[in-house]
Amino acid sequence: MATMSSSTRRAAADDAAQPLRYAFHYCNVRPGLPPAAGPQVFGERAAAINTLRDKWLNGTELTYYFYDRPSDGQTVTLSDGSSRFVPWAGPAEQKQAVRKAFDAWAKLGLGLRFREVASPEQAMVRIGFMAGDGSWSYVGRALLDVAAGERTMNIGWDVTRDLDTAIHEIGHALGFNHEHQNPFSGIVWDEEKVYAALAAPPNRWSRQKTHFNILRKLDESTVEGTSWDPDSVMHYPFGPGLIQQPEMYRVEPLQPAGGLSARDIAQVRKIYPAQPPVDEFSELVLAESHRLQIAAGQQIDLRIKPPRTRSYQIATFGEADTLLALFEDSAGDLKFRGGDDDSGEDRNAQLKLRLQRGRSYVLRVRMYYAAAAGETAVMWW
Repeated sequence: MATMSSSTRRAAADDAAQPLRYAFHYCNVRPGLPPAAGPQVFGERAAAINTLRDKWLNGTELTYYFYDRPSDGQTVTLSDGSSRFVPWAGPAEQKQAVRKAFDAWAKLGLGLRFREVASPEQAMVRIGFMAGDGSWSYVGRALLDVAAGERTMNIGWDVTRDLDTAIHEIGHALGFNHEHQNPFSGIVWDEEKVYAALAAPPNRWSRQKTHFNILRKLDESTVEGTSWDPDSVMHYPFGPGLIQQPEMYRVEPLQPAGGLSARDIAQVRKIYPAQPPVDEFSELVLAESHRLQIAAGQQIDLRIKPPRTRSYQIATFGEADTLLALFEDSAGDLKFRGGDDDSGEDRNAQLKLRLQRGRSYVLRVRMYYAAAAGETAVMWW
């Protein structure tokens, strides 16, 4: 997310005739999961899978950790050939700003929860404050593929006066991409001016990095709906002259309103709606199929109570793309036990796990897409 103070906004409005005067810090997003591929994945099926592929199962608790030990960091090679150690730890006020950003999402009453943990081994989101590395995050579930001990997010400048940057990076961690790369935005760039602006300080980006973060349009199958939200917290601001269409931005800056937009809030609540308490989930009866009466994009949560300790199999049946995940319920604290995602593949999701008598488990099933409504079921045996 770009940094732009109120004084800079006033200057931009007063002097819009100088298209390359204004330089912003921009987020250098890391990749999400690749879109589902293959000749059998197209049309509505591709769209149904890809709009949710990066998103977490609703009800997930995203744990996060701030690197703060003296040994947390990395050795970088400088332009003169020398090297030095650059820490990942950040000051207390920076950490507090990021906590406020998590709270800005949590206050929306989502099905997701956020919890700070004491070690990187416990964390799904691992946050560094490495100077000179910019601000960035991996997108959604892709961060699970990041090697243990590595950052999944970096805050590269002072966010105590720029909370939108931290909110923006957390938005990436929730599975949201850059809104200015929405293929339905209608933005036509003056590409060479964009390359020149981003090659200059403070970003000093290569053409490849600028293309990936700004000029590249997202695959239409990964974007829900056909509208564009220039006020989204996931949208960069742009000085005048970088955009040719819509025509108004040739002479005016494109400046999001700041904070979460109304559409941001509606979209995240749709994907992660508030959930009932865990103890209200219906029980999945052993060896009885349970028809999934849910639409594409929806999720069902079911409770499993093993009658004895042994290995069990859990699977979906029918022509559908689904995501299964099983959690062990420890006094309301759900611990991940296993998962399987069959989206884009001609098979069914299935798990084989040893479950213990006397313990309770929660099975979450996401429906990406079904060839026919009501013809998909889940069962354990």
